[in-house]
Amino acid sequence: MTDTRVDEALPDEDRLPWLEAVEEEEASEGPSAAKLIAFVVIGLAAIGLIVGGLFWIGSRDASGEGGEPELIAAPAGDYKVKPDEPGGMQVEGTGDTAFAASEGAVPKAAIDTGALPETPVTKEAAPVAAPAEPKRAAAPSTAAGATIQLGAFSSQSAANSAWKALSGRFSYLAPLSHSVTPVKSGDATLYRLRASGPDASGICGRLRVAGEACVRID
Repeated sequence: MTDTRVDEALPDEDRLPWLEAVEEEEASEGPSAAKLIAFVVIGLAAIGLIVGGLFWIGSRDASGEGGEPELIAAPAGDYKVKPDEPGGMQVEGTGDTAFAASEGAVPKAAIDTGALPETPVTKEAAPVAAPAEPKRAAAPSTAAGATIQLGAFSSQSAANSAWKALSGRFSYLAPLSHSVTPVKSGDATLYRLRASGPDASGICGRLRVAGEACVRID
């Protein structure tokens, strides 16, 4: 009885591992020659680009920094030349001074003072101050002041009673002096109640605001 048969007769868990058939391993495939050549060519090209770029940058910097600065020379000939046809309005005595001075000549800068006669300068006289006007004295105010009329009544006693009532209600009427004057009005006689004083006009306005009758006479 061979080992193979014994192994077949044993159950799966009792089989010996070295008795099993060994499968042949597939040979691992390595990189092909074409791929290796392509990688080498790409690497060489990249190195060439890097080296070429560094060389170009270095040569550019060297050409910019090296060497002596160039001297700009002035053009030969006169710096300022008079044009053949300047054009424009021709004025006598102008246009040649700048050219003569540039050539070293001394320009004639003297002013001819005798060309025009001198006009004497007239001095203006200083203004005379006007005499100050004397201050006018203020006109003295009359003691009587204005006169106002507070009403016309049928009797003298009614006029006096009205004055008493008004001066009691409005204390600013007390400083005024009042008077009762009779006057004919047709067949009847009326009695005018009037008051006068320095501030009679202002008092009359205050009475009208309060609703009372008041008229300024003068």
